[in-house]
Amino acid sequence: MWTRDSLHGLIDEKLRGYKFLVVSNREPYIHHYSSGQVLVETPASGMATALDPILRTSGGTWIAHGSGDADRSAVDEHDRIAVPPDNPLYALRRVWLTREEEQGYYYGASNASIWPLCHVVYTRPVFEQKDWECYRKVNERFRDAVLEEAGSDPTFVFIQDYHLALLPRMLRDSGSASLIVAQFWHIPWPNHEIFRTMPWAEEMLDGLLGNDLLGFHLRYDCQNFLESVDRAVEAKINYPDFEITRGGRSTLVRPFPISIDFDAHDVMARSVAVEEEMQRWEQRLRLRPGDLVGIGIDRIDYTKGIPERLRAVAGLLERCPEYRERLVFVQIGVPSRIHLSPYKHLNDEIEALVEEINWKWGSGAWTPIVYRYGHHSQIEMAALHRLSSFCVVNALHDGMNLVAKEYVASRFDCDGVLILSQFTGASRELTDAMLINPFSVEETAQAMRMALEMPSEERARRMQKMREMVAANNIYRWAGKFLSALLRFDFAETPVSSVPAATNKTTDGAFV
Repeated sequence: MWTRDSLHGLIDEKLRGYKFLVVSNREPYIHHYSSGQVLVETPASGMATALDPILRTSGGTWIAHGSGDADRSAVDEHDRIAVPPDNPLYALRRVWLTREEEQGYYYGASNASIWPLCHVVYTRPVFEQKDWECYRKVNERFRDAVLEEAGSDPTFVFIQDYHLALLPRMLRDSGSASLIVAQFWHIPWPNHEIFRTMPWAEEMLDGLLGNDLLGFHLRYDCQNFLESVDRAVEAKINYPDFEITRGGRSTLVRPFPISIDFDAHDVMARSVAVEEEMQRWEQRLRLRPGDLVGIGIDRIDYTKGIPERLRAVAGLLERCPEYRERLVFVQIGVPSRIHLSPYKHLNDEIEALVEEINWKWGSGAWTPIVYRYGHHSQIEMAALHRLSSFCVVNALHDGMNLVAKEYVASRFDCDGVLILSQFTGASRELTDAMLINPFSVEETAQAMRMALEMPSEERARRMQKMREMVAANNIYRWAGKFLSALLRFDFAETPVSSVPAATNKTTDGAFV
């Protein structure tokens, strides 16, 4: 099994002499002012949660947009700060954007154009030329930061996600021959018929083909990307080997289902701090003996299926009166992209639904839906995981969804039921979850009832198998497989004794 130590051994052996840079829009730690003091916050980001353990293991530098209102006060004269704050193990280099750049690059091109384009949930993308020009400009800003950090040294640059699709080509065109460039795309890739609606499709594809290695969660996404390239740009496509050659340079395209640090989540879930937080939740929710808890934990995003989930809770209460005054459903909603109209409308819809359902079904001290809007700590989330009878992850479309894996990692008692959308990448691995079509409110409500009535033996069997899957396919295995593919060597030939031999198949049947 891959561990922090085995990944460290691989990096030390194969990347010795290379600088290691991770590049993303989202930073792993944010500094902000609160009551005259500077506090550090960990953002609600699956990407940041997944990559932080890798940087802690490997060292190196993480380049990201400095978005906190106190970020500038925390860095040195080179815009750098050592993190994590309590035990510095790597450097965070911040890139500064103006309000106009953030509006055009982040809220505009990234999240009003590319995000809805890639998530097929019937939210129309908005394509504005000025936003794309800003997106291009900000990618250049990140290019300059990468080249400054790399200098003339051999450097492995690991780019994250859809905010920086043009950066690989910019780095390639910089003339630096000492860069190895790879990128992981954390969201789905649409089929060609959808992707070709983008006015800047060719430029975006050319940008991504500046990578030596481009990773997606699933083989399906890889196939969609190859087809998009085949239809839109001049390039040689090697379908059997998932390799694209353009301008004399090749890009490997591979599936790498991302995961979490299972052991760290397991240890946290067993901690005294989580036990104490469970007691606080019981008091907040006014739980009585025999009461049941269901949970949903999400960013407020139209891809997550939150309104459908709330309607399913209402449907359960209507069809199964025995759960009235017994079931409390806790919905955690983390604020997200509140400046965009679709997100504002979604916030309003969720609040209206919660009010409507609680008015219709609530009685006395019992409130069927408890909606907590805001940021919550990992300890608070782990406590909710352990208190719940079931967790609903009914995303309408999702690249992976790490909430599902975090829930499984927290349930060391092998209890609880995961209700999981079949349109998440996680459903390819967590096949012992209750898989649902998230667009069917009836099916989701029925899954909730079945979860509440499932025998303890079956709950334990399902959870144990999912825990074994997440433990084996952890974040260190993901990073190790990515690096191994990048360096084009076979695991079996790795001289590091602690690195395990690999199979030739991923969990969704793809080669590596």
